[in-house]
Amino acid sequence: MKKRLIVGVTGASGGVLALETLRQLGRAGVETHLVISPGAPASIAHELGEDGLGRLAASASHVHAADNLAAPIASGSFRADAMIVVPCSMRTLAAMAHGLGDNLLTRAADVALKEKRRLVVAPREAPLHEGHIEAMLRLARMGAIIAPPVPPFYTRPSTIEQMISEIAARLVNWAGVDPGDSMTRWGEDA
Repeated sequence: MKKRLIVGVTGASGGVLALETLRQLGRAGVETHLVISPGAPASIAHELGEDGLGRLAASASHVHAADNLAAPIASGSFRADAMIVVPCSMRTLAAMAHGLGDNLLTRAADVALKEKRRLVVAPREAPLHEGHIEAMLRLARMGAIIAPPVPPFYTRPSTIEQMISEIAARLVNWAGVDPGDSMTRWGEDA
């Protein structure tokens, strides 16, 4: 069966990472279900331009409104292989860590955790205070993969696009999808 992933996008900086993650999943033939948090449109428009939301939506197989708690991805009976939250704001991270399914994104993450599916979270904040770290630890203990979007400098990226591609490839890989040649692997020719 075709792989099916949920991609959550929050209002944290890093919409370009979400766009590249969706692009790589599409290239891998993965069916994607996109949900954008209520706080995300402003940062997406600022970082990706006025057409940013449209570009994200066009890159996904399906788009679900954040206030639609009756969407298929809100149920554990909906077959999904994994979920990636990129970028992940500290507000959304805290909500996920405490099971607060107050919108479709946090509900879908809660479903991923309760169903023991992969949940890859790319938190975007610096520096971190104790509450942020405690929320990350709580999510990690529940089975989430905490994957800050840290570039692999051993790949020697010469452009920001190469760095973004490598970060997205790692998120895709941790979600259980082979990113192919989008990911440089240590010890292999770059």
